[in-house]
Order: sequence, then C-alpha cells, then structure tokens
Amino acid sequence: MEDNFSNYFNQTGKVAREYLETRLDLIKLQAAGKLSKALGLFFSLLMAFLLFFFVIVFLGMVVGFWIGEMTNSFAIGFSCAAGLFILLFVVILLFRVQLIQRPLSRLLITELVDEITDQDEHSNHIHNQRPKEQPEDPGYVPDEEATENTMKG
Repeated sequence: MEDNFSNYFNQTGKVAREYLETRLDLIKLQAAGKLSKALGLFFSLLMAFLLFFFVIVFLGMVVGFWIGEMTNSFAIGFSCAAGLFILLFVVILLFRVQLIQRPLSRLLITELVDEITDQDEHSNHIHNQRPKEQPEDPGYVPDEEATENTMKG
C-alpha cells in the first residue's frame, strides 16, 4: 500500500515537473516572439527616421546651394538653410505630441491589440466559444402571440 502511494507521488511529481518545464519553455517562446516583433517594429521605424533624416539633410544642402547661387554668397545660403532647420526643429518640438508621440503610440497599440486578438482567435478560451444554439421547439409560442390568441378566443 505504501509502495503505491510513493509510486503515485513520484509519478505526480515527475508529471508536475515536466508540466512546469514545458510551461516555462512556452513562456520563453512567447516572450521571444513578442520581443522579435517589437524589435522589428523598432528597427523599421529607426530606418524610416534615418531615411527621413538624410532626405532633410540633402534638401537642406540643396536649399543652401540654391540660395547661395541666388545671392552670390554661400554663407548667406547655408545660413538661411540653417534657419529653416532651426524653424523645423522648433515646430517639431512644439507639436511633438501630435506629430510623433500619438501616431507612434497608436501604431504600437494597434500592433499589440492585433496580436492579442490573433492569439484569442486561435485559443480555446471559454469566452471565445460561441454558445450553442438551442434547437427550436415546434410547440413553442412566444408570449405575445400566446396572449393575443387567448384574448381573441
């Protein structure tokens, strides 16, 4: 009898240990998936900002050379281009919430919500299961019709 209990507890301990190890592996894989998605989004945004930075720099050089040609002074041309950069910096600084923070937070939130809804659709949680429709009883009469029929008769 004692042998059965010790064997039972040994087997239960092994199964519990395997379950915990498997659960830990699952959590690690889920974390790695979320991290890779977040890093992918981060690096794509970083590349977009770098591209935008280089476009702005080269446009500033074009404007500097163009104004320099018009005024016959490259110092005046590049000073005007620097002034445009300062003006652009002040505008971005003043409207950073509307131009940068809100769109980025919306993008991040939509990515996270999409991932959560995808996981929910593929899971078998009880809140995702649709209730089974009850077969209609041919003898069932709604209350309104039942009272109408009794009042007529």
